[in-house]
Amino acid sequence: MNELELLNKVSVLPENLKEEVSDYVDFLINKHLNKEPTKKPLKFGMMKGTFKMSDDFDEPLEDFNEYMP
Repeated sequence: MNELELLNKVSVLPENLKEEVSDYVDFLINKHLNKEPTKKPLKFGMMKGTFKMSDDFDEPLEDFNEYMP
């Protein structure tokens, strides 16, 4: 299919569908033409030090006291 055939097909669509075609073309351009550099592979421990759990994390919650033996 050449560009003229594609343009003729799009020209008969209602305006709302033309917007969808435009959005899809933008998606395809970003997906195939704007290649991002490859990302670093994930490694075990790479998030170390990014968050801290509280010291009482494993302690029972007061909300569940009535269910505890």
